[in-house]
Amino acid sequence: MNKEWYFYIVKCKDNSLYAGIAIDVDKRIKEHNKGTGAKYTRARGPVTLVYSEKYSNVSEARKRESQIKAWSRTKKEQLILGFPRLRSE
Repeated sequence: MNKEWYFYIVKCKDNSLYAGIAIDVDKRIKEHNKGTGAKYTRARGPVTLVYSEKYSNVSEARKRESQIKAWSRTKKEQLILGFPRLRSE
């Protein structure tokens, strides 16, 4: 049985960006903010979700994560600007 997976990007307190994958993005953001998420975000919290995409399996989400992690910060920011959740902010 395949579960839905999400690729996500968060903005850290120091304005750096962190990209990851998760089944439950809200739960993962809470983990990052409690200091139990990724090592990178522990000293950079709190984090704010700025982008996410849904995938039908972990393989697709991981491929997207790899692709976007290789992008420049400018290209990532352009992707984030198109995210519907942020258009009204």
